[in-house]
Amino acid sequence: MPPLSATRLNKFISESGLCSRREADRYIEQGLVLLNGKPAQVGDQVGPRDRVTVNGHKLEPKQAEDAVYLAFNKPVGITSTSEPGVRGNIVDYVNHAARIFPIGRLDKDSSGLIFLTSDGDIVNKILRAGNQHEKEYVVTVNRILTDQMLDEMSRGIPMLGTVTKPCVIQKETPYIFRITLVQGLNRQIRRMVEHFGYEVTKLERVRIMNVTLKGLPVGDWRELTPQELAGIMKMVEKSSGTEEASGGRRPKAAASKAAAPRAPKAASASGEASAQRPRKSGPPSRNNPSGTGWWGPRPEKPGATGKRPAAAGGSSRPKSAGPGGPSRPQSGGRGPAAGGSKAGGRSRGPARLR
Repeated sequence: MPPLSATRLNKFISESGLCSRREADRYIEQGLVLLNGKPAQVGDQVGPRDRVTVNGHKLEPKQAEDAVYLAFNKPVGITSTSEPGVRGNIVDYVNHAARIFPIGRLDKDSSGLIFLTSDGDIVNKILRAGNQHEKEYVVTVNRILTDQMLDEMSRGIPMLGTVTKPCVIQKETPYIFRITLVQGLNRQIRRMVEHFGYEVTKLERVRIMNVTLKGLPVGDWRELTPQELAGIMKMVEKSSGTEEASGGRRPKAAASKAAAPRAPKAASASGEASAQRPRKSGPPSRNNPSGTGWWGPRPEKPGATGKRPAAAGGSSRPKSAGPGGPSRPQSGGRGPAAGGSKAGGRSRGPARLR
C-alpha cells in the first residue's frame, strides 16, 4: 500500500506544469519517464522522496497556490498548441513567465476565449465531453439563415460517425446566430453549418462555463478572478477526470481486448505470418524540423496508425500479429476532438431554438 502522501505519477507530472495527465501517461508508455532512475509504469505512485525525470529533466511538483489560470482572447491566425516548432503557437504569443498550455483547442481560423494554465490536473475535468461544460459561440454565415435550418441544427445532425447533441441556438441577425455546445467535435460548428450548405465567415467563442470575453480585447489575456476560478472549481468538483466515467472509448476497448484477446492471423500461403510495421521515432517534420524538442522525440499515441478512421457503419481489418510481437492495440477516439456521443438515430427532443 502506498504511503498516504503518495501521488499518482501522471498527476505528479501534470502538476509540474509539463502536460496533462493523458499526455503524461503517453510519456510513461514511451519509456521517457524514470522513477528513481528506473523506467516508470503507468499507475506508479510518487512519494515525497522519489525522483521523477522526463528524458533526463528532473521535475518538481507545482504547488496548487502557484498554478496559473489565464483567459485569453485568441486572434485569428494563432494556433492552439504548445508545440515550440509550430510558428504562431499560442504559448509563444502569450509569452507568459510560467510554463503554460491551452485547455482544449480553438481553430486557427477562429477567434475568442480560450483558457491557458499550468495546472494539468484541471485540464481533463474541463475537457471531458461527458462533463457537460458549456461553450458559447457567435457565428456569422455567408447567406440568410432560415428558422428551419437552425431548428434542425439544434436537434442534432449526423457527423463524424455520431449525432451531435441537442444544443441551444438563438438567431441574432439574418446572418448571425449564437450557439451553446457541450461537445467539442473536430471543427464541429463549421461542419454543422456546411451540412446545410452554408459557410462560416466568422466564428468567435464568447464564453466557456462561467467565464466570458467581456472587457477583454482581441490578443489580450488576463488572470481568472478568484470568483471565476471558484466557480470553475465548483463545476468540476464532481466531474470525471477519466475516460471511463466520462464515456470515453479507450478504456472500454482496452477492457474488451483484455477479456477476449485477438488470435494471431493465420499464416499466408507462403507459410509466413504478416510482419508488423516498425514504428518511426521522432521524424523531422515541418512543425519540428529537428525531430526533437527539449523533451526528446515526441511520444507516439498508443494505437495511432496515421490512417483516417473508418466511416460510420464500415469495418476495418485489425493489424495482425507477426514475428515482432502482438499487433499494436487499436484505441478509440482522440479525446474530445474525436469524441462525442455514440452514433445513433437523430434526436427528436424539443427544439431549443429561441
